Amino acid sequence: QVQLVESGGGLVRPGGSLRLTCAASGGIFTIYNWGWYRQAPGKQRELVATITSDPSINYADSVKGRFTISRDNAKNTVYLQMNSLKPEDTGVYFCNAELSTVAIMVPVGYWGQGTQVTVSS
Repeated sequence: QVQLVESGGGLVRPGGSLRLTCAASGGIFTIYNWGWYRQAPGKQRELVATITSDPSINYADSVKGRFTISRDNAKNTVYLQMNSLKPEDTGVYFCNAELSTVAIMVPVGYWGQGTQVTVSS
């Protein structure tokens, strides 16, 4: 079965950097689109960045110029480089992948379990 596993979260001071990684596994045939989302306490989950297979990239206005999304198709992995972090970037970060598997040859969306990012002095 498909699994998405995030890593790289942690506690960082304002102005610091973190690099999140999300690796997909489990009978994957093609990964079409990746996305990073975040959810702060008491708030709805929001889009951070997406990258398609072209690749076409999209960022939330709040992270433009500070975050960079990238993908490694050979490793079925997506990254989120986060620089100049602010306290308002705090939240649980989730990766999302739209992919097909050998068993199900149509795109289906999957979510990782999330990784905590805390930006605080």
